[in-house]
Amino acid sequence: MSSQDFQGFDRFLRGLNPGMDPAATLRGEHWRIGIITESLIRLEWSDSGEFEDHATLTAVDRSFAPAGSVSFSSGERDGMLVVETPALRLTYDRRPFSKEGLSIVVKGVPDSQFNTWHYGDDPRGNLRGTARTLDEANGAIDLGLGVVSRDGWAVLDDSATNVFVTEQTGGVEPSGGANPSGAADGERPAPYGGFGIAPRAHAETDLYFFGYGRRYREAVHDFQRLSGPAPLLPRFALGNWWSRYYRYSQDEYLDLMDRFKAEGIPFTTSVIDMDWHLVDDVDPRFGSGWTGYTWNRKLFPDPKAFLGALHERGLKTTLNVHPRDGIRAFEEPYAKAAATVGVDAEAQEPVEFDLTNPRFVQAYFDMHHDLEADGIDFWWLDWQQGGVTRQPGLDPLWVLNHLHYCDSGREGRWPLTFSRFAGPGSQRYPVGFSGDTVITWESLRFQPYFTATASNIGYGWWSHDIGGHMFGYRDEELEARWYQLGAFSPINRLHSSCSPFSGKEPWNFHEPVRSAMVDVLRLRQALTPYLHTMNWRAALDGDPIVEPMYWDEPNNNEAYQVPDEFRFGTELLVAPIVDPADKASMRGKADMWLPQGEWFDFFDGRRYRADDPAGRRMQAWRTIDRIPVFAKAGGIVPMQSDPLDNSSENPAALDVLVFPGADGAFTMREDSGVFAEVCGETAGARPQACAETAMSWRWDEGRAPQFVIEAASGNTAVVPERRDWTVVFRGVARTAMQVIVGGEPWDGDLLGTTVVDYDAATMSLSVRLIDVPTTARVQILFPTGLPLAESPAVEDCERVLFDAQMLYSTKEAAMSLIRRYGVGAIAGLRALEREPAGEKDFFVSHMPQSVMAALEEVLLRS
Repeated sequence: MSSQDFQGFDRFLRGLNPGMDPAATLRGEHWRIGIITESLIRLEWSDSGEFEDHATLTAVDRSFAPAGSVSFSSGERDGMLVVETPALRLTYDRRPFSKEGLSIVVKGVPDSQFNTWHYGDDPRGNLRGTARTLDEANGAIDLGLGVVSRDGWAVLDDSATNVFVTEQTGGVEPSGGANPSGAADGERPAPYGGFGIAPRAHAETDLYFFGYGRRYREAVHDFQRLSGPAPLLPRFALGNWWSRYYRYSQDEYLDLMDRFKAEGIPFTTSVIDMDWHLVDDVDPRFGSGWTGYTWNRKLFPDPKAFLGALHERGLKTTLNVHPRDGIRAFEEPYAKAAATVGVDAEAQEPVEFDLTNPRFVQAYFDMHHDLEADGIDFWWLDWQQGGVTRQPGLDPLWVLNHLHYCDSGREGRWPLTFSRFAGPGSQRYPVGFSGDTVITWESLRFQPYFTATASNIGYGWWSHDIGGHMFGYRDEELEARWYQLGAFSPINRLHSSCSPFSGKEPWNFHEPVRSAMVDVLRLRQALTPYLHTMNWRAALDGDPIVEPMYWDEPNNNEAYQVPDEFRFGTELLVAPIVDPADKASMRGKADMWLPQGEWFDFFDGRRYRADDPAGRRMQAWRTIDRIPVFAKAGGIVPMQSDPLDNSSENPAALDVLVFPGADGAFTMREDSGVFAEVCGETAGARPQACAETAMSWRWDEGRAPQFVIEAASGNTAVVPERRDWTVVFRGVARTAMQVIVGGEPWDGDLLGTTVVDYDAATMSLSVRLIDVPTTARVQILFPTGLPLAESPAVEDCERVLFDAQMLYSTKEAAMSLIRRYGVGAIAGLRALEREPAGEKDFFVSHMPQSVMAALEEVLLRS
């Protein structure tokens, strides 16, 4: 299987280095053991005695530790080979792999009785990975394996995957990006700059044993070194995406985008579903219109003008393709494709979809390039037709993802595709499309877990059908909660079916749902500076933006009991609400866990303490306008001041939320948005290509805190020369501050360039600095200290009781207790649950349990 020139596929497989370190490789006639790290071992058995040295679709680098650096010993005991590293002890009888003859003990997992792996063991403790698709899923589905386990080990079976080979020699790939084809000037280089994909030349068992104990983050990092890191996404991909399976006309679609702007709803990406091409006007002798490459001119009379108009509105565009049926005679690109492939155009012979045919691949991408010339930015590869090609063991989805991603980076473009997960290693080809989910609470309930768990196989950039796609039912509360999850998802793409009743435009919903939707879409856009910094972190460090709670607390059982909860980058923790609101309290509930420490509600600054080393289990109750999002003590979150700005430019005005209670640091990263400058020839994110703005927060227990924004460093050409800064200290009391810019006091009150404000509702003290040089260091000092805000528990309880659907007399009695006793009122409030209803001699709940729980959250939070 091969293709034409994609400027070298290895450019997008950074670190291509498939050979193992000879100094850390043991072998016999039929077996080979490679000690890749102290915790990662490759195990091969080959009846023929041949072993695989090519990169596979999953494993592209087997020697990422410096040569000779892996610490291990080997020897023989009782006729068995024994290999020992600081993390593992392997015992092997040198025979075909068997449960009796091959085992590995993982050290440092004292509380598991299953930390010894025997070949073929059930991965009972595996914390799972992800799945190919959520198509038609109504709730939970089975997930594949991840590389982390509570038992300390996981096994990745790579025995059946195809390999990358050099077409000329069939030999091992070079690790550089040079084209080894030897093509003369003016000739097409050999496929992939000399590389192709082929079945393995021999059968073997090829396993990777991850024995990292509870070092989950390290296991995922090394998996990404083995299989290739997740690339840096373009900044626009982190904003809101509009998508709908709907037969829009050109004018109708542009009018919709204009209405979004008029309504103050920001989008960065337009997803055009399949009706951009001919669907119904297809002669039945050619089959269905599911596959198509010809613009429907009745709907889009001028595609180039249409796409240009979207670009003028600041929107990037992706178009849906279902490539299964190839290129048929009714298509505009048919004649050119038929000539390339060599089929009889006069007989209208189809150009069959076959990615194992080099001529088809050339015709296929020539066609896409011609379409892209009109202004298409990237493609939505909606492959749903199974995993069979004419090449044994080759999944068409894998090939589509690989070829399209490589091709999307030609001519200096920022490579990007939108497609389904094709197996371990798919993190190399973002963004993921999780498929057409059913519109139910069950679907929403599964998505936070599904997203976080995907990180266990290094897959961090899922895009879900936010709001659900099809079937199900209308439930406005469900839609609002789904939008809120979307704002704290890796990619936020609204989507729905063509049903006239399922449009996701916020104005289709009643208040307060409509406002909740608009607010959270604006929040997502405002978070772009934070999101893009986490994007850089994912590309450089291998840390996905959404992580399960147990990554940072692997030995704390509580961290495994909150599957709906996740960390969102370095500063935030999110517990989405995935169940309908309780009618008595008028609030939705999240059962959640706070790790030990102090946490602050991201939206209103309320402080929550978790003093116990095991953390704190609690219920968080929220009205329809927001979900539980918490910032860690010392957290720093940069945001763009204008939440309606959908451009990809680095903003000239920034808001920075700062949370008290601990020291903190955050380095914001920004880049030029030009792929060749940001990632260069190797396609890896280059730290030297970005500007870094370091922020630090010295809490000093509130006595003399200091917040500092350092002068921009690195590639400062990519940031504005001057900026407006609004620094918001949330969860604090009103107090005096001093501002120093560039070493001099900032006399903003006289110049009219400093605004100091205090918002009691969110307990936020803010200062706005206007037109500050980005070369200047900004210091904000609190010479008389910065006290934490007093908890407004009484006022918050009054709000809970005001909303509660219950007896007025009980509300009044409860409020009296709270005003008199504060936290001590809880016992009395619980007694109200047992009061008689009245004259009749039976008991009912005067104080609904849900209202009691919401009050307890307020009274016990700090």
